[in-house]
Amino acid sequence: MECSLCKIGNTNPGQVTVTLEKGDTIVLIKNVPAEICENCGHYYLSSETTQRVLETGKEAVEKGAELEIVKLNVA
Repeated sequence: MECSLCKIGNTNPGQVTVTLEKGDTIVLIKNVPAEICENCGHYYLSSETTQRVLETGKEAVEKGAELEIVKLNVA
């Protein structure tokens, strides 16, 4: 698909690291499947993946983590 940000590149499947911050908590989520623009690097997550990423972040905040680094398990 054409990148909606740069309007030049096309996206290809790959994996990214997503960083979430809330309050004093920082969560790095590795191996997140995404469509990545070959030109600007902007990435797009599916709605299912977005839900999993947000749930992972919420769990880290709820347990009071300051820094959490996790790998997203892709089934």
